Amino acid sequence: MDAPSEAFLWVKALHIIAVVCWFAALFYLPRLYIYHAMSEDTISHQRFQVMERKLYRGIMWPSMIATLITAHFLVDWGDATRHYHEALWFYIKVGLVGILVLYHLLCGYYRKKLIENAHYKSHKYWRFFNEFPTLILLAVVILVVVKPSF
Repeated sequence: MDAPSEAFLWVKALHIIAVVCWFAALFYLPRLYIYHAMSEDTISHQRFQVMERKLYRGIMWPSMIATLITAHFLVDWGDATRHYHEALWFYIKVGLVGILVLYHLLCGYYRKKLIENAHYKSHKYWRFFNEFPTLILLAVVILVVVKPSF
């Protein structure tokens, strides 16, 4: 197997950075929803709305897009030597990332609902909702590192 090109390694580094930023936002936004649902005063509601908007639009969207674009290049460039398209783990991982994109969009939907009504759902609901990306992260990392042969 040939050594990866310098361009491939740069894209891989950018991909890891984008994934870390995306997951940081995916972990933090629902945490803000917990605090938002527990807040009682108008000032707090307004503060959480601003924080949620900036996180969702300014960090989550750009990092998700960067993650998906760099992933495309990594698969495209790496498939010649790594044969991703022949491995079941790869398709499971892509499916999990697809679910994560849906979760991301659901976060945006919920953000708008919270603007209308901060008590749209209880803080207990948000605590459970907040754990979902952790499960996806665990599965994806195991799939990528272990590359199980099913």
